[in-house]
Amino acid sequence: MADLRQIRQTVTIALVGLIKHRLPDTDVYITPAIEDAHVVKNIRAHGCMVVGKANLHEFAYGVTSVNPHYGPVRNPHDRGRVAGGSSGGSAVAVAMGMCDWAVGSDTGGSIRVPASLCGVVGFKPRLGSIDVTGVIPLSWSLDTLGPLASDVTTAAKAYTMMSNEVISLEDLEPPTLAVPRGWVADLDAPTEAAWRRVSRDVPEIDFVERDALFRVGLTLLLVQAAAYHRRWVRECPEKYGSDVLEHLKRGLAIPGVDLVDAMHDQPRLMGAVDDAMEGVDALLLPATAIVAPPIESGTEVREPLTRFTRPFNTTGQPVVSLPAPVTGLPVGIQIVAQTNAGALRAAKWLEQEWRHLPR
Repeated sequence: MADLRQIRQTVTIALVGLIKHRLPDTDVYITPAIEDAHVVKNIRAHGCMVVGKANLHEFAYGVTSVNPHYGPVRNPHDRGRVAGGSSGGSAVAVAMGMCDWAVGSDTGGSIRVPASLCGVVGFKPRLGSIDVTGVIPLSWSLDTLGPLASDVTTAAKAYTMMSNEVISLEDLEPPTLAVPRGWVADLDAPTEAAWRRVSRDVPEIDFVERDALFRVGLTLLLVQAAAYHRRWVRECPEKYGSDVLEHLKRGLAIPGVDLVDAMHDQPRLMGAVDDAMEGVDALLLPATAIVAPPIESGTEVREPLTRFTRPFNTTGQPVVSLPAPVTGLPVGIQIVAQTNAGALRAAKWLEQEWRHLPR
């Protein structure tokens, strides 16, 4: 699992190099944790064995998993490219067969982006489905835990062990799918080709503006992350990687009125999304606008990698990232639903259907 969660008798490496002791009134440890995070307790109770902890983007605050303290997580399909983030190590572990499935976190796309770039299944459940106690926070109103796995069935079983919600994938029926009108544009060539293949004959529907959902989610993330880190940004900024420090400083500079606006707009946008999805089982969208970029890439890849993921952190909806039937670098496709069962069942049906498509 990505090393953002407490596991008893282990150190959480997302914090090493910054924190030299446990800070008062926080969940930050540099010494081995004395107990498991809630989700770890859950999976152990189901008989799971934790076989390792994985590298990730520093503090889960990035989309490449190029970590200045522990080195980059390399894409298993091309070691010169990123694995995606923030849960890049978890995605690579699954793609390389190091484990049956892995735990990731998702605040703006951190399960779905690496799943897409590494060619595995990633599931971001509905917000609040899995207890995040014992997990280092990034944005407490957006943070979500979920599994990465080699297929939808394994992801569903993993989700059940993480949450205790039982999901049935039996007796599947074709879901009613739709594409938000005006959302999909400016894809790179491999992603465009994959998208045309899987979205053919899927109708478009009027939907909430993508940029409005994106902006609200980004504002909440920037401000809440900055609030959690502000003491360390002030006392030891040199301990952060340059990209994470830049994001934190940006969050500290956001006016309070912008946060109030985002908090006011979020429930209104969520209601509009519910209305727009009336009669639709799931939305179909690319997971990312580009395939895995080179490791040398900078913050310019942040927007195309989160363009289609961040809006659904704002809404809190459950989303599966499913590998498209392609050759070459992987391309992920999002299945966005209103319930966890709805997302996983639609994804399972599509997974079966796509097996018959030529690659």
